[in-house]
Formats: sequence, C-alpha cells, structure tokens
Amino acid sequence: MDLKATEQKYAPYLEAVAHRADLSYLFQEMLGNLVLGHTYVMGGDAPQPARVTVGLLGADYKVENGRYRITRIYSGENWNPQLRAPLTQPGVNVNVGDYIIAVNGRNVSGGDSIYSFFEATANKSVVLRAGPNADGKDTREAAVVPVASEAALRNLAWIEDNRRKVNQMTGGRVAYIYLPNTSGAGLTNFNRYYFAQVGKEGAVIDERFNGGGSVADYMIDYMRRPLLSYWHTREGADFTTPFAAIYGAKAMIVNEFAGSGGDALPWMFRKAGIGPLVGKRTWGGLVGIYDYPQLLDGGGVTAPRLAFWNPNGTWEVENAGVAPDIEVEQDPKAIREGHDPQLEKAVDVVMEALKKNPLPKHTRPAFPNYYRK
Repeated sequence: MDLKATEQKYAPYLEAVAHRADLSYLFQEMLGNLVLGHTYVMGGDAPQPARVTVGLLGADYKVENGRYRITRIYSGENWNPQLRAPLTQPGVNVNVGDYIIAVNGRNVSGGDSIYSFFEATANKSVVLRAGPNADGKDTREAAVVPVASEAALRNLAWIEDNRRKVNQMTGGRVAYIYLPNTSGAGLTNFNRYYFAQVGKEGAVIDERFNGGGSVADYMIDYMRRPLLSYWHTREGADFTTPFAAIYGAKAMIVNEFAGSGGDALPWMFRKAGIGPLVGKRTWGGLVGIYDYPQLLDGGGVTAPRLAFWNPNGTWEVENAGVAPDIEVEQDPKAIREGHDPQLEKAVDVVMEALKKNPLPKHTRPAFPNYYRK
C-alpha cells in the first residue's frame, strides 16, 4: 500500500473531520447505535447544496396510447394546508381517466419523464391541459398549484383505504385507528379516529412505522376503559359511562419499523391485557432522550438518559423489541395483489374474539312507578 498516496487521497476528508471535532464522533455514531438506541450526532457545519423542488399533482399515472393517463387522484383535505390536493381544488376540472396533454403549453408524451415538466413549480401556478382522449380532442385547461411533497396525501389515502377495508370486512362492526407516532400526529390521529368510532364493537389499532415520541399511556387508558353504567335521556339514545369508549375486542398491528414510543405502546397494550399483537417484532429502542441543547455550529449530540424497566425487576425492550403474539410476514406477492396480510389477520383475530365473547346486550329496565297503590 502506498501510504503517502492514501494520505493525500483522504487528506481533505480528514481535514473536514478535524475541523468539525475529531474522529471520536464517528465512532460514537457507528458503535453507539449498535448497542444503544437514540445515540445521535446530527447536522452542524455542513454544506447546503442548492435544491430544485419538483412540483407534484397528487396523482398516479400509467402510460397509455402514448400519453400519461391519470389512474388515481388523491383527495387529501383541502381545508387543511398540510393536506392540500392540487387536482381537487375548486375549479380544477381534471378527472381520473384523463390524459395529460400539455403543461404550460409544452406537449407531454409517454416517452417523456412527466416530472421534468414540473421542475421548480412547487407551490406555483401551472396551466395543465388534460382531457379524455389521447389525441387531444375535447381537452380542458386548468390552473393547478402543485405541492412539494405527496407523502402526506398518500399516507392519508393509505389510512382511509385501510379504514374502509376493515369496515367492509367486518360489516361495520370494527374500528380502524392508525397511529403514526406517539407525539403530536399520533395523538391527533387517536383523538380523531378512535372517538369518531366509539359505536363500534371492537378495534384494530395499527402502529406500524410508528416513529415514537412520548410514552402514550393516555391512549392505553382510553382503550381499556370498562363499561360502568348507562344513562337514559328524554332527547335520544341511551349513552354510557365512560362516555367515549370501544368496549369490545381489540388487536394491535406492529412491525419492525416501529420503535421508541412505538415500542412502549405495544408493550403497554399487552401488559394492560387489552389484546394481542399481530405482525413483526418492533425495533427495540426504548432508552430515551430529552432536553439536549443545540451546538454552536447548529448540530446536535444526544446521550441516552432514560431507561425502561419492568416492576418485576427486569430491563425491557432495548435491543430486544416487542415480539408479536401472532407473527405475520408482509408477503410482497400478496401486497402486489392488493392484500395486507397483517391487517387482514388482525381483523380475523378481532372478529374471532367477538364471536367467542360478544358484547353483552343490556336491556333498560321499565320505568319505576312511584305512585303505585
């Protein structure tokens, strides 16, 4: 080995490392996360390359008859700035099945990259020409404002597709609640989807890909609330105490991409006896972090400071994860065919539990007669 040549080759890299700190941070990053979660070195005095955002329409396409044809439009929630869907805005007359003929007057063919027509158009108005015929007959023009990312639109569509699937598979008896994390978005989703479905008999709680955050015992408390009493009113249907609860069987779907607070949630779900876990073992990072100030160069370093242990006297979860009660692989072939093996198994588990232990039917007593002779 030519040591001098090697030294010269890597000199700029080593000089940059030395300028930042020293080699110890590299070893911390490489070795720390092999033995303990939440050990991070982040950002800092790093170059910021110029980026050009590509505008996106929130749609799926296929090439047909030499053109791009729209096969799905993601509807989003246009009252929510974070879920603005370009093709469902008022006045945008573009439909599933339409061909995209031109963008800002430039002809679009199936041999082009459609994304090349939307460079640097995110959050800027473009003129889209589309219509039902690949030859351009009967086209319409629409002013559209593309978004910089479709991630939120596609995630919402996945959630809603799952909710509809569970509703269809169970005849409306079972709720579906997706929890993306145990922080703001997860708490928002829980409040939105759980309490909107309190009339259901059971529930599938999906925490796959859960990014963690806090320890979500709030969710656990609501999911295990027992029925205490009923109330009858003059105005409408009877209601219960607790007021907002789903009293029947529940199951939680987990996978290897859920961790941190996403490890704690299924551990507590099982510990509280709410129901079984279905899917794959979580990633096992429950040594936590909090309150680390930013470094002078804008970067950050964390040192795990919060370890989880069981009242029985054992350390739990870290480097082990939370194993499911029923292991289910996500078979790629089944997914390509439109199935979700883990979701479908969780539904089967809940429906079987409801069959074995149906919710009891309670009958309101007759009104008392205080004037009986």
